[in-house]
Amino acid sequence: MGQFSREILTVSSQIFSRAASEQGGVISGANPASYNPSDPFPLWVIQVVLILFMTHVLSLFLGRLRQPRVISEIIGGIILGPTVMGRIPHFQDRIFPTDSIPLLNLTSTIGLVFYLFLVGLEIDTRVIKRNAAASALVSTAGLVVPLGLGAALAIGIYHEFIDPSIRFGYFVLFVAVAVGITAFPVLCRILTALKLLDTTVGIVTLSAGIGNDIVGWVLLALTVALLNASSGLTALWVLLCSVGYTLFLLYPIRWAYIWLARRTGSIEQGSPTAAMMTITLLVVLVSAFFTDIIGVHAIFGGFLSGLIIPHENGFAISLVEKLEDIVTMLLLPIYFTLSGLRTNLGFLDNGITWGYTILICVVSFVSKFCACGAAALMGKFNWREAGAIGVLMSCKGLVELIVLNIGLQAGVLDTRTFSMFIVHALLVTFMTTPLVLWFYPERVRVHEGEILESNHPDPEKSRRRSSSSDDAFKTRISVVLDKIEQLPAAMMLSQLMNNNTSKLAPSSTGSTDEKAGVLEISDNANLPSTPSPSCPPIHIDALRLIELTTRTSAVLKSQKADSLLHNDPVVSIFRTFGGLNKLEISATLSVVDYAEYPDAVARRTQESESQLVILPWSRGSASVYESDTLDTARNPFDGVFHKSNVHIQDQTSSVVYSEFIRGVFLKSPSDVALFVDRGFSGGSGSAEHHLFLPFFGGPDDRLALTFLVQLCHNPLITATVLRIIKTEELSPMSSIGETKAAIPGNSLAHATLATADTVYGNQTTQTRLASSTADSIIWDKYTSTSGTHGDALSGALSRISFGIETSTRPLRTVVDLSSTTLSQNPGKTVIVFLGRSRRMAHESHQTELQQIINETGGFVGSSVPKTLGDVGAAIVAKGIHANLLVMQAAVANSS
Repeated sequence: MGQFSREILTVSSQIFSRAASEQGGVISGANPASYNPSDPFPLWVIQVVLILFMTHVLSLFLGRLRQPRVISEIIGGIILGPTVMGRIPHFQDRIFPTDSIPLLNLTSTIGLVFYLFLVGLEIDTRVIKRNAAASALVSTAGLVVPLGLGAALAIGIYHEFIDPSIRFGYFVLFVAVAVGITAFPVLCRILTALKLLDTTVGIVTLSAGIGNDIVGWVLLALTVALLNASSGLTALWVLLCSVGYTLFLLYPIRWAYIWLARRTGSIEQGSPTAAMMTITLLVVLVSAFFTDIIGVHAIFGGFLSGLIIPHENGFAISLVEKLEDIVTMLLLPIYFTLSGLRTNLGFLDNGITWGYTILICVVSFVSKFCACGAAALMGKFNWREAGAIGVLMSCKGLVELIVLNIGLQAGVLDTRTFSMFIVHALLVTFMTTPLVLWFYPERVRVHEGEILESNHPDPEKSRRRSSSSDDAFKTRISVVLDKIEQLPAAMMLSQLMNNNTSKLAPSSTGSTDEKAGVLEISDNANLPSTPSPSCPPIHIDALRLIELTTRTSAVLKSQKADSLLHNDPVVSIFRTFGGLNKLEISATLSVVDYAEYPDAVARRTQESESQLVILPWSRGSASVYESDTLDTARNPFDGVFHKSNVHIQDQTSSVVYSEFIRGVFLKSPSDVALFVDRGFSGGSGSAEHHLFLPFFGGPDDRLALTFLVQLCHNPLITATVLRIIKTEELSPMSSIGETKAAIPGNSLAHATLATADTVYGNQTTQTRLASSTADSIIWDKYTSTSGTHGDALSGALSRISFGIETSTRPLRTVVDLSSTTLSQNPGKTVIVFLGRSRRMAHESHQTELQQIINETGGFVGSSVPKTLGDVGAAIVAKGIHANLLVMQAAVANSS
């Protein structure tokens, strides 16, 4: 008995010792790269980190070639697989052992199910109604011809590579589907990235792709049912169950889901509640479970679940935003990397194999390209449009990989044929973007029309042109809005430009009407029906920018930009503000890549014939690390331009945003005004403003002076304008870049090549003399007491104090004057007007600016003078608490 007890104690101690060692982990000598069935998590993390690292590195390069992310994920898997890194001794056995693959499969399948749910969400059958005849023709041709040629191709592949135990009919059906299907999700992303969604080609291709995709999934479900069925009768039952479940999901379940979404207020709010998110996840998982147990792949359940989600009021977009990152950034790359891991290009080791691989590529591309292109030509498209449609419909990518993986799992394909089809999917998808750009470049595109909504429909451009009594009076303004934080700044400037200075609050006798989508407040006692003849009405065109990313939600937003314009809170608030203040406001929404924001602004400015573009640069939230900063007004340049104990988290502290601003300065065809809302205003609710302009001369300063005089037509605005004259002898100046290079120890000199900047033209003695003469003329125009001014202009000039200041250190003088102006105008919002003067300035202030920066003890990066000019940089560096309005004249108006 004692011996037995001792044996039990020995065994128990060994077990506890092993358990303690396992719990000790690497500290106890455990190897996290060794697969442990009881704790597979460490190896899974290593695998996922490798997968994400490889795919992200590849996407950085391939993304510049405008390739879809799925290409990076597949190539990453091929590199990690037996083709490349698998040849490293023990790499495959240690990092991707066979026993660990089921866990990766489970993780990737979950990701794939939810991704197919997102794909179903992208499909909006209402799109098919647009250009329905041409879309139906293209979709039919894009299915019938590729399916037939795919079946013919399958005959040769079957006899050359496939085991005779695989039923010939099933294999032919499978290859036909693989060749004939179009990758709708990748197609959406390519159309969005190339900005084709608002073109006739994009609309027809998207509509045809939806029809093609739905039929392709039906055929794939049929193929899977036949492969998994033991007999024809079983396959029939599987298909009947699938049809019955589809109808059950699309009608009673969809009705119940929409009822619940309305009942919980999710559709009204445009965002699912926690309860609706739970119900949605359950619907997806149960649907995937059912389609899996009846013999059809689980992905079909996820896809069908996406079709029942309502698209009203941005509900679908909000739902996608809650799921997409974890699905597309983490889970989905695992699936496509597994496709690469299963690919072994080493099997493509003879001429016959490569010959059939090339034949698969040719048949797959030519069948789609010729069939869809010919159908487009029959639909009255020209050869460029038809070619683009044919190339786009030949896109494979994601759906093709799903089909191939199903075929590999079902035993229809072996590793050799699977690798052949993977190469074909990569090549066909890779060449889609460059071929589309070659067939259908930007210069030949035909757009369906702008997404435009106006508070006053169809304004007459000729009336707007003739309404201005002076060319210098800005009546057509574009305001750029990309964040809700910019609304206060945009509203402030819009109100300052408002010619109707009467009391705007409606009296109790006023009436409120809504006509043609315009909120009009009538009060005959307080509001004039029309502005003064000497003050023409202002028309403001608000450009709402939304960033286009690779996310599914961004693609949905680009497809539904017209509905987003009506429901967007930024546009709605600004439009209501315009209605209440009797401002004529139109709104446009663009979903574009962030790098293309300046181009979008320039394009819209040209189309709307705006005279001035206003860029609000607003303050945002800040995380305060020290309690003594709670009452300190924040400088939006602190986080980038010098050290601060306030950590800025919004875009105003971003060098990237300053790049966008400089891009607008560079590309805008009209004058530009950058309003830096630094959060410094007068007393609470103060309506009075004081403007201060240090006038150095040059086209930008002349524009600032003219605009200041225009704003002073508002009786609540006063201004001070001082002409700054440098008393020391001026040295000849070439370009700003050359001046910087000539300054010893200038820390800003190296940055002049980083970003293109505004160029007015080569400066000569003649151009500088002409600019100086123009300065004197405009100064005399506004300061002369002998001139004859109209009543409105005389009233505006009476509120402006003009003066002349001479100084050997003009920047320091401006800083001191700005500080004095702030102290002399308590309770008022002070705005310092500045000319950007990056070119055509009369003198260089670089040396003095560098001295100021050195004296402040903080680091000021090159973004400050590049964005605000030297004068603005000096004000920021010295910490002057004033809002800034930095103006740049259009190149054509800068002579």
